[in-house]
Amino acid sequence: MRRPPRAHTPGVTSWGSYSILFGPLVAFLVVGVLALLLRWGWSRGSSVVAGRARSGAPTDYGLLVAVAEPATFIEAEALRLRLEQEGLRATLAPTTDGPRVLVFPRDELVARSILSR
Repeated sequence: MRRPPRAHTPGVTSWGSYSILFGPLVAFLVVGVLALLLRWGWSRGSSVVAGRARSGAPTDYGLLVAVAEPATFIEAEALRLRLEQEGLRATLAPTTDGPRVLVFPRDELVARSILSR
């Protein structure tokens, strides 16, 4: 009794007649996933990149208190740097009324005394 010849690829299973659909199915699946990613990436209003900062009213900055109202942003940055050198956390905010140097309320009195020197 003769044994049938062994297949050349003994470890590969045969899917029968459905194996011809596997390649195009994977290709369509990859194209569909890429289309969804591109649609999400180019959609409006849901960007993961921060937008440009808008100027707000001087009272729109939460707990921060304005301690200086310089005329230009250069003067404001110089004042902010002086407060930073003294160890206070300060920020420069572009408000609708011009630039403002802002600090936390607990640092307000110290900041005003530093800036008055």
